[in-house]
Amino acid sequence: MTIRVLLADDQTLLRSAFRVLVDSEPDMEVVGEASDGAEAVRLAREQRADVVLMDIRMPGTDGLAATRMISEDPGLAGVRVVILTTFEVDDYVVQSLRAGASGFLGKGSEPEEMLNAIRIAAEGEALLSPVATKGLIARFLAQEGPSDPDRDRDRAEKLRSLTGREREVLVLVAGGHSNDEIAERLEVSPLTVKTHVNRAMAKLGARDRAQLVVTAYESGLVRPRVE
Repeated sequence: MTIRVLLADDQTLLRSAFRVLVDSEPDMEVVGEASDGAEAVRLAREQRADVVLMDIRMPGTDGLAATRMISEDPGLAGVRVVILTTFEVDDYVVQSLRAGASGFLGKGSEPEEMLNAIRIAAEGEALLSPVATKGLIARFLAQEGPSDPDRDRDRAEKLRSLTGREREVLVLVAGGHSNDEIAERLEVSPLTVKTHVNRAMAKLGARDRAQLVVTAYESGLVRPRVE
């Protein structure tokens, strides 16, 4: 299956470079280019994109707003957004994850990293950089504003719907472990782990693995480690 990629960045030269890179791969193709968020949302729908490489800072509708629009549109449920940023971790990145992005990638990444990121996102996996897995993203996600009783009640209700094994798997997913690593820890097959992950996603209303990580930290099920 060919992965359909949409490029969203206000820099024409950068989009051109990304297009050459993506189109050079036999398993993916660029199906559109957008210079702002509103155009990205429109093209994602029209071109049936699988993955959107989304810059955050764009004129008009920015990448953050566009990511939220895509994640909240039932008709775009299969679209995965990878945020492109010049920073490893900042508040924009965290907001993007909360808005529904599958992860983020530094603009200075190597070509192979970007291509691998597209494949990972297309498979519904979480794309979090090595820096994020050390807990920086977790600490940002754990920072809450004023308590919201309705939100807290909804989170607790969803967590109660998980089985003990699904909660266990969720904790390990939030720790940055792959299905194979989780399978080894729990002494089960990777297929069994994938089943638990998919069931947890369905019960928690998570679009993909990245959203499971967000839910785990924001609900308090997993606490960030302070290093």
